[in-house]
Order: sequence, then C-alpha cells, then structure tokens
Amino acid sequence: MLTRHFWMMVHRYTGLAMACFLILVALIGSLLAFSIEINHRISPRFYARPQPGAAPLGFATFVERAEALVPQGQVYWIQIADRDQIDVRLSPCRNPATGKPYRLAVDDLYLNPWTAQELARRKPGEPYPTAFVDTQGYHGELCLGNFGFRFMGITALIWTIDCFSGFYLSLPATLQRFWPRWRQAWLVKSSASAAPVNFDLYRAGGLWRWPRLFVFAWSGVMFNLPEVYKGVSSAVFHDRWPQADAEMPMPATGNERPPRLDLQAALSNAERYRLPEDGEMPMPGTGAERPPRLDLHALSTTQHLMAEQATIHCPSVGERTAFAYLSDNRTHFYNVKSSRDISDSDSFTTVTFDGDTGAPRSVHIPTGEHNGDTVSLWLLYLHEAGMFGLPYHIFVCVLGSSCSPTPACTSGGERGRAEFLQPVNSRPRSRRPSSSPGARHYDP
Repeated sequence: MLTRHFWMMVHRYTGLAMACFLILVALIGSLLAFSIEINHRISPRFYARPQPGAAPLGFATFVERAEALVPQGQVYWIQIADRDQIDVRLSPCRNPATGKPYRLAVDDLYLNPWTAQELARRKPGEPYPTAFVDTQGYHGELCLGNFGFRFMGITALIWTIDCFSGFYLSLPATLQRFWPRWRQAWLVKSSASAAPVNFDLYRAGGLWRWPRLFVFAWSGVMFNLPEVYKGVSSAVFHDRWPQADAEMPMPATGNERPPRLDLQAALSNAERYRLPEDGEMPMPGTGAERPPRLDLHALSTTQHLMAEQATIHCPSVGERTAFAYLSDNRTHFYNVKSSRDISDSDSFTTVTFDGDTGAPRSVHIPTGEHNGDTVSLWLLYLHEAGMFGLPYHIFVCVLGSSCSPTPACTSGGERGRAEFLQPVNSRPRSRRPSSSPGARHYDP
C-alpha cells in the first residue's frame, strides 16, 4: 500500500541516489548562468568593442564581406549571435575546373557588427568560442555521450516525480487544522533541538524553492527525454512542434543545386513579407494568378516594412537576428526579434519561404499562438537564465549553488523528520533524576 512511510522511503533514497549527479550538474549550471560573460573573458578576440547607440550594418554587407574574405565559399547562415558579434557560416562552392567542391579552411567567420571587419575565424574541427556553454557535453551528458544524455534524462524524470513526493510529505497527515499545521512546514523553529531544526531547514527550504526546483527538473526532461515531455505536454497543452523553423541548417556540400532565388532577393523578400492575421499561411493559388515579381538585385537594408505590416499577432517587430538557407528542403528562414519573444537575446519569430520562388511556407510565432510552445519556451529560458537580465542570472547562480547540497541532506532531514513526528510516549525517556517523588519527565 502506498502509505506516507512508503513515499518517505522513496523520497529519501531517490534523493540519496541522485545526490552526486545533481550536485555536479547544479554547480556547473550555476556557472552557466553567466556563460555570456565568461565566454567574453575566455575568447575576447571573437567579440567587437561595444558601440552603444550605433546601428549594425545590413546583412547584405556581411554576406559580401564574408564571401570576399573566403572567395571559394558561399554564405548559408548569418546570425547576430551576440550584440557585439556577427557569426557567418560558409559552405564550399564548386570548382569549375574539377566539378568538385572546394576544400575550405574555414567554417565560420566572426565579423564586427558595425564595421564588417573580420574579428576571427573558426577552422574545421576547431571548437566554437562558446565551448564553455556546451551544455550537452558537460551539463546535460556528464561527458558520457548518448548514455549520459539518456541517463540524465531519466534522472530528471525521477527528480520530477520526487518533487511531488516531497511536496506530498510536507502536507499534514490529516485534514484536522490543515492550514495552521501546514503553515508550520514553511517555518524553521530555531528554538527546537538539533534534529527538528535540521528537518525544518530541509522541509522549509524545499518548499520555498519547490517551484524553481520543479522547473529545473521538468525542463531537464524536456531536454534529455523529449519523447516523454512531448507526450505529457501534448496531452495537456496545444502544441505545434515546428520542424523546418526549429532545425539548425546544415552546411551545403557543394553538390546541391543552388536556389534560383539568390540571397539578396531572399532577404528583400523576407523583409517585405506580411505576417498573416490568423497566424496561418495563405491558401495556395489556383495557378491563374500573376506570379510574384522578384527583384533579384534590390535589397532593403531596414526592416520597417515588416514592422508596419505586422498584425495584432505580432504587434512589434524589432531587429533582424538570423537568416539561413536549408539545402535539404530548399528553404530560406528569416528570424527577427519581436514582442512575442521572451528571451533577452534569442529570437524565435520566424518566417520560412521557398528558396526558388520566394513563396511563403510558414510563419512561427513563439508565444501566444500555442500554449504548449509558450510553456516550453518559458521552461527553456527559465532553465538557461535567458531572461530577466542580470538579477535573474544572479538568482539562478545562487540557487544552483544552494541546490547542490539539498539531495545530500535528505538522509539527515528525513531522520530528523522521523524523530520529530514520533509520538511523545514512544520517544526515549529522559534519565534525569526527578525533583520530587512520583514526578514524570518527558522530552520536550
């Protein structure tokens, strides 16, 4: 029978079993809260000196500069990775003499956002300048590859269940005077003896941090056991798991047929695209309509047209953040920062369109359209400290440091709980001498 004693045993031993792993993950995570600042310290040559108030150059300028620096390559990805860095990724062109792709000595170029000058370049096989934030290798896998990835996913799932078992154990055993008794669970009685104080610290500390601990646990399931997370989320929320919008474009090998719509025309097309009012793509035409006239040379260097034509579903459109070409399905995608993005730096407001014709394919609004996507993004950025600025970064860092000893305290806390909840008449009697004949003494 699933009694309170059973759940107490489950809570105690799962906490002890997870302790060593969660301590390591929590300590690494507390550092990752300041990953951007640490990356700037570790790899300063990849970042330009900030120029407050200065507007960055247009994407076309960066494309031209990158292809001039690497004439045997073509740009397939450009991103404002940080406000002081432009990340340009290249794929090889085809050698007209041999018919085979060139062998590039560079995968990424990092450019100054305000001058387009080269900051640094990353060679094939060289780690990214953001190697410190390789959460899959250190934070999410414990450097154990796929086994570590699945293991930490199972650990996160057990931690999620353990969150609920711990919450259940904090509730009074009966409904009699429920609220006054449960209120005591949130407090630490400093005047009590050592064992009850130890238990109070463990229980009250867990209750006050419970929402944040649950976010860490359940978002860990989202990262490492996506099939479990999607199954639960789809049963509770309305999800739209975008495919083409969310996938990272792979570099072309040089063997693919190039898109008929060149990069400048694609950029111009993206900035003129109107977000549909109902959040869905327009129905395909009958074939009798006049095909869109694509200007293959003109390029708008601003995005005000997109902002003016944005609808109530996306009332404010800000700066451009990424543009890329997916060679697998011959699709361009274009990212902007909008009022529907909740992250301090990332953006998920995305328009995709055909690389040959420029016809729109999909639009992805990150929040407000599908509550499952909204919840997932909140879990993502609450976990990664990607919102609320510096105060929340400090909060996550402190919480990660304070979370690390929590599972290790389970044994002592539960032992204190057992002693504290033990009936008075069953506790060991004090052997102090009585002050008068027949006097009885009990432990307080």
